[in-house]
Amino acid sequence: METESAVLQLTSMGQAFDDALRQRFGAIRLWEDKTLLTSERAAAVAAIVTSVRYGCDQRTIQALPGLRAICSWGAGVDTIAVDLAKSRGIQISNTPDVLDDCVADLAWGLMLAVARDIVSANQYVRNGEWRELGKFPLSTRISGKRLGILGLGRIGAAVAKRAIGFSMEVRYFSRSHHQDSLLAFEPSLLDLAKWSDFLVVACPGGPATKHLVSSAVFEALGPNGILINVARGSVVDLAALINALEQNKLGGAGLDVIEGEPGAPSRLLERRNVVVTPHVGSATRETRLAMERLVIDNLSSFFRTGRVLNPVFQ
Repeated sequence: METESAVLQLTSMGQAFDDALRQRFGAIRLWEDKTLLTSERAAAVAAIVTSVRYGCDQRTIQALPGLRAICSWGAGVDTIAVDLAKSRGIQISNTPDVLDDCVADLAWGLMLAVARDIVSANQYVRNGEWRELGKFPLSTRISGKRLGILGLGRIGAAVAKRAIGFSMEVRYFSRSHHQDSLLAFEPSLLDLAKWSDFLVVACPGGPATKHLVSSAVFEALGPNGILINVARGSVVDLAALINALEQNKLGGAGLDVIEGEPGAPSRLLERRNVVVTPHVGSATRETRLAMERLVIDNLSSFFRTGRVLNPVFQ
């Protein structure tokens, strides 16, 4: 065991990873020991392990007076009480970089699936309807089109990199102009949407971006535009999205995340020009293993040096 200080794991992240955390750090599992937060043992907890979906709220942080590090499994930190952690000098680490390629791959998979009508084409064959060549409806080409990216972080940049092979022109909208990027910066999200044939959402979640993609954005994308969301469901106004699709004001949508997930409204799922996946952007064996290793590396570094390897803030 690497430490005598207590490590508290807030949620299960798979049997193998749970076992590794217990073996390496003696991690206490909150779901098995729910009284810990209200007992004297809470004072011994120096580090928390959590996931981006479970997060770490203010109540949990306040219950742990000795907490010095929160190591999160995932890229986003919008489910963690970051401001409170900062005010108490608590370090936060996440698992960036290792999941960027898989999420970007899925964004392109969704683009292809929606534009080329792949899901319906597959079902057409499975249903035994393929009796003649040339009867399946025409779809939309991706190559040579215009790709807009909302959020040019690591994932957005990985999405843009893949556009080279599709001979696409790329522009982006972000909180700031990335001076080191060769991509064209569009200072207005609405203007970016008007220009784009495809708009990929790859920005952080949280209050600052809630419903950033609104009915006005769908109007700007237009009846042939396609929206792809691999960021957070909260960024896209779901009600406005459904209305835009039903009124034929938007060409289609590929969604790995949905506001209010898990699950999706039937009004969305019944549409042929919508493809939905169950928040699986990073869900490959290779990436999940890399994420687990990075969480463990962050914990090991914290107990060895007093610093996590990749802090979310300095």
